[in-house]
Amino acid sequence: MKFLFDFFPILLFFIIYKLYGIYPATAVAIAGSIVQNAFYWYRHRKFENMHLVTLALIIILGGATLLFQNKAFIMWKPTAVYWAFAVAFFASQFIGEKPLIQRMMGHAIEVPARIWRNANLSMALFSVLLGVANLYVANFYFVAEQALLAASDQAVNLENCAATYSGAAVELCQQAKSMESIWVNFKLFGMLVLSVVFLIGLGVYLSLHVTEQEETTTPSVEPGKDS
Repeated sequence: MKFLFDFFPILLFFIIYKLYGIYPATAVAIAGSIVQNAFYWYRHRKFENMHLVTLALIIILGGATLLFQNKAFIMWKPTAVYWAFAVAFFASQFIGEKPLIQRMMGHAIEVPARIWRNANLSMALFSVLLGVANLYVANFYFVAEQALLAASDQAVNLENCAATYSGAAVELCQQAKSMESIWVNFKLFGMLVLSVVFLIGLGVYLSLHVTEQEETTTPSVEPGKDS
């Protein structure tokens, strides 16, 4: 349930994008992230650090998107968020008594310290790879946008390709619009599926070592003595 709550601003972004386009979707995502943090504080009387990081980045990069009417900023946002998480996970290997993932999940499961460290590093690496994947998909739009700019020599407007452009630029506009839509779909569905698959695998990995922890912590009983 918490996992879906974390995706709340992204889901809002997706819905509004399909109805009104990327700029209104960005504005709604900023508002949604503010509501998310406010609701979390109302329920728990504290903020979650990862929600705050996401809020700060979407305000900065989403705000720049709206201010400069440049989609590159909002397309960079997922990468900035995931790489910020990667730094936090990796730094926690050396700062504090426990790695970050153990602080997040240690109340629910007990495994040896080395398993927590391995899981924490895997979270850092996965976050880096998600950031790279986002840039890889977004770059298809950036390339299409540059091709459209070169062909039309005017500001990019994907709302109505046929009315805005003529000749070969119409097809380039449609291609750019398609690449933008692919990125939005990947932002929600692709990253959600990848995250779910990874977390399932991580959960299986941790569960395989619960017995190991129990065997380590269970006191031995000498033969012939009462327990």
